[in-house]
Amino acid sequence: MLTIESSQAPLLGLSLDELTTWVQERGQPSYRGKQLYQWIYQKGSKSLGEITVFPKQWRETVANVSIGRSTIHYRSVAPDKTVKYLLKLADNNIIETVGIPTEKRLTVCVSSQVGCPMACDFCATGKGGFVRNLETHEIIDQVLTVQEDFGRRVSHIVFMGMGEPLLNTKNVVAAIKSLNQDVGIGQRMITVSTVGIPQQIRDFAGYQLQVTLAVSLHASNQKLREKLIPSADHYPLEKLIADCREYVNKTGRRVSFEYILLAGFNDKPEHAIELATHLRGFQSHVNLIPYNPISEVDYQRPTSPQINTFMKALKERHIAVSVRYSRGLEADAACGQLRASQVNASQN
Repeated sequence: MLTIESSQAPLLGLSLDELTTWVQERGQPSYRGKQLYQWIYQKGSKSLGEITVFPKQWRETVANVSIGRSTIHYRSVAPDKTVKYLLKLADNNIIETVGIPTEKRLTVCVSSQVGCPMACDFCATGKGGFVRNLETHEIIDQVLTVQEDFGRRVSHIVFMGMGEPLLNTKNVVAAIKSLNQDVGIGQRMITVSTVGIPQQIRDFAGYQLQVTLAVSLHASNQKLREKLIPSADHYPLEKLIADCREYVNKTGRRVSFEYILLAGFNDKPEHAIELATHLRGFQSHVNLIPYNPISEVDYQRPTSPQINTFMKALKERHIAVSVRYSRGLEADAACGQLRASQVNASQN
């Protein structure tokens, strides 16, 4: 009599050794572990039934075991070839993922949570509330989905999608290690973005990863930052910067600071001068990001002269700085916009 195995934790995210143990526990020879590993990470199998090198009878016994792949719920392509995806998870929650191609790179912007609890005033994701953390396999799946859809290797990953990665550190770190060891993406090609959570930057440094830490600063003083980021009242700017300095000392890795320029709010020369005083004297880099307007708030995008003046003020004070222009502006560019627009459309 054929016994069908009941569903268990998804296989995506398990190492070669773990998959080998898994097949052996089910009566299969050890070499099946390597086959399973290759079909999951290299061939992109979405179910065990697809793995034709396995005996048909055994495939039937493990048919209910999930590999852990999502389905593409919606796909939006911008004129610059940036692709935004809405991915449907096993529990029917929807997350956003973005594939950003250039001639030499393919970057994936991944989400770490369904929604986000930080409620930043300028962010579309924060307006939608928080549902749950993503599991390790749900993070890895986003990268494999983009890689398969583009038909080319992913070279870079940025944790700048939905959610706060350092509120889901366990699964984010596990995903980074698997993406590095199993998918083959160098840790130095991975960036983890955080708005700043007390103690978490110091804890994250303890993992001794070779990733880039990007801190969403967005303001040059505590008062402005609290207006943009509700959680900032629990994490003074001076303490945040001190933790970033400690991160550099512990890891030897430079910290990037994300700074969204909001016209008339935080983009004046005096803000640039104030920002420079905080960042003097340690390895850092400022990414200036001209704001992408969303319907829920009235912030505006600064003009090119305003952006250039701000950047010049930082450069004059020997702060490494560049401007990062968003890709896919015609495709609900701001994180959370595509998901929100599709949810609203389905309710109408």
